[in-house]
Amino acid sequence: MHISKLSQINAVKISNWHYPDDYSFYNTDADLEDYNEILSVDLRADKFFQVLTTNNELLGYFVVEPTDVRNVYEVGLGMAPEFTGLGKGSSFMHVIIEFILRVYKPSKLLLNVAEFNVRAQKVYQRMGFTVFKKDTQIDDHGVSYPFLWMERVIK
Repeated sequence: MHISKLSQINAVKISNWHYPDDYSFYNTDADLEDYNEILSVDLRADKFFQVLTTNNELLGYFVVEPTDVRNVYEVGLGMAPEFTGLGKGSSFMHVIIEFILRVYKPSKLLLNVAEFNVRAQKVYQRMGFTVFKKDTQIDDHGVSYPFLWMERVIK
């Protein structure tokens, strides 16, 4: 796997990803703000990256954003629907974390995950993240979803 700045071609692909069943919650077009951000070169700025397989297939993407606390970054990510559930989550996360550690030198990483997404939570826990907070997010249709905030302290 290798990482590079998210290309416009792959941003368009991501904007069209559709996940099955409950995971459709993660469809980019389910949230207008996310949809606009992924498609706009200006809104993406230099914070969005793509993860490509050794065959240059788009495995997924991630975004790294600084928080209000020095050296603490929030990470958002998504894996291509055709690769989910195949046991690739840990290697996907590992390559992302190694990149972030090398480039950003954080003291802590934060991410949030829908409470129902136990599959992702297990991957994050294997990567050293622990739950520190629970909150609720409301989607564009007024439906609320419980979310877990997870953190990994870098030593």
